[in-house]
Amino acid sequence: MLRDILSFWESASVRRKKLYSLLFIFLLSVVVTFAGTLMPLSDDDAKVLSDSVNQIVAENDSLASLSGAIFVNNFRLCLPMFIPVFGAVFGLFVLFSTGIGIGAVSVVQGMSGGVALLMLMITPIFWLEFISYTMGMTESVWTFRRLLQKRWSYLKWTAMFIGITAVLLAIGAVVEAWLILAVGV
Repeated sequence: MLRDILSFWESASVRRKKLYSLLFIFLLSVVVTFAGTLMPLSDDDAKVLSDSVNQIVAENDSLASLSGAIFVNNFRLCLPMFIPVFGAVFGLFVLFSTGIGIGAVSVVQGMSGGVALLMLMITPIFWLEFISYTMGMTESVWTFRRLLQKRWSYLKWTAMFIGITAVLLAIGAVVEAWLILAVGV
């Protein structure tokens, strides 16, 4: 069985290997976030965490300021995810913590953390942010591999992916701010 998996990997092109890596890390990210939503929290702890999560919204009342605050927060978390090896571990920790935050907000609102995550998954915010985080963690692994091979020119790809995640997170921040301010999500 393991031999079949290894031969499957070895026969794949680099492009396919990157795609498989992205898909694996994306699925792992969702599972880790879901696991975070399952962490038991007391009502008091959930309220404190929920208030903390909503603090950015309370401090910014315009689309521009809220979008900027959300973008800075998300990009500040995403950028370290590109650091070779450390970035993947850091990213999974961030996503587990995100799950705990989702669980806290859901407890305060009287619903299941898993249901809240599923509801979030139907929004473009989830997809833009999780694709960005997945790219960061995947590049963390691939950059490490390429640097071990002394292929320093690979860093240009890492820089390109950082730029792509910045654009995706900026779009996600505007959409999230708009949903919060206009719809009250």
